[in-house]
Amino acid sequence: MQKQKQLPTAGGSLGLTLLKGLARDRSLLTAMETMHSELGDIFQITIPGFQPVVVAGPELNRQVLVSDRNRFSWRGEKDPVVKLLRHGLLVEDGRTHDRLRASMEPALHRTPTLDHIPAMIHYTDQVLAEWPDAGEVDMLVEMRKIALLILLGTLYGTDFTPHLGELWEPILKAIKYISPGPWILWPDMPRPGYEQDLQKLDDFLYDLIRRRRDEGGPPDDLLGRLLAERDVDDSLIRDQLLTMLIAGHDTSTAMLSWALYLLGENEEVLAQAVREARGAQQSNENDLQLPYLDLVIKETLRLFPPIHVGNRFAAEDMQLEGYDLPQGSRVMVSYYLTHRDERVWQDAEKFCPQRHDRTRQTEEGGKRPPFSYIPFGGGPRSCIGATFAQIEGRVVLARILQQFDLTLSPGQKIRPYMGATLEPRPGVKMIVSRQLKR
Repeated sequence: MQKQKQLPTAGGSLGLTLLKGLARDRSLLTAMETMHSELGDIFQITIPGFQPVVVAGPELNRQVLVSDRNRFSWRGEKDPVVKLLRHGLLVEDGRTHDRLRASMEPALHRTPTLDHIPAMIHYTDQVLAEWPDAGEVDMLVEMRKIALLILLGTLYGTDFTPHLGELWEPILKAIKYISPGPWILWPDMPRPGYEQDLQKLDDFLYDLIRRRRDEGGPPDDLLGRLLAERDVDDSLIRDQLLTMLIAGHDTSTAMLSWALYLLGENEEVLAQAVREARGAQQSNENDLQLPYLDLVIKETLRLFPPIHVGNRFAAEDMQLEGYDLPQGSRVMVSYYLTHRDERVWQDAEKFCPQRHDRTRQTEEGGKRPPFSYIPFGGGPRSCIGATFAQIEGRVVLARILQQFDLTLSPGQKIRPYMGATLEPRPGVKMIVSRQLKR
């Protein structure tokens, strides 16, 4: 009988190094980077009760996300994300997923998204109007406001402004509910303190569905398309709305916050982005005439992909790279490690928007392998909101740079936090100075 090939794990001196890194940085990302450097593109974390297989790199990404995608499941019944989203698109498999995606995806295509640019500008300006003419703001908080207003206003056809205050804490509570925590080691642990806030979100969404059925509204926005589907009841619509509300706005919040932080850290990049934004006349037709901001967003998504890891579960006994994976094994596809691989990305830790410029030879030279840049995942289950998020990012960043001078507040120690998304903690404080109208 052939001896089973053992997955690489951290033992001995490497294990001690990892413990020191965890104690210093208080981040599993540090441990994963060290293991990736020492063990390669596939390894296993061996914490009691939590032993996922971590993969990174173009070939393994392709295998999990595309070639063998039907041998994996997205649904882990004990995960809080499934308990919260129930049958949301993000955690559904098979025909149910495909049917839901087919009904929702047209609302997020490029053409309807471009039609939403005036609304994106409106909601961004609404938040910016509340900023001081000169003072400090926390971009993590402000970008969350903008992302929520844009998502609800464009995809759900409702102005979220009156609800922003009362539902702010419930939304943060929902994000915390699905963020990594002790439940990873103890899936059935009691979760007191969430029920009331999560019920408030449900009440809001069910009321929104009821009012839309009674009063009508845009037939082609996300909510309108769901309501038009046969055999889709209010409960299933609620699951899709909550999925998009949490996943959609939180990813944009992280992306925009990191972009502003990186701009603040890099004066030359900020100056070029400001010149482009202030020279642009934004409208439906010329939104894409922001090529440098597009590069800034792409590089932000490389360094800090909001969804930094994709979770899968082996639906059957299988192999990866010759290693045996029993059915039910958790596999984590690390976009974060893939995007910082020095074999693919020269000076991988450096913020360099120009590396994404296809019109000239990059520093790395030549074309990068497929699946080496996957901020929105890959394959048939890539992020449904990728186009929407990138257009939204350009619009929001341009409006901010057109109206304000920005400087990072001194003395901050910002680190990536593995929550529901990879967000900057404890926030991104910036000194803002409003441009005088001429």
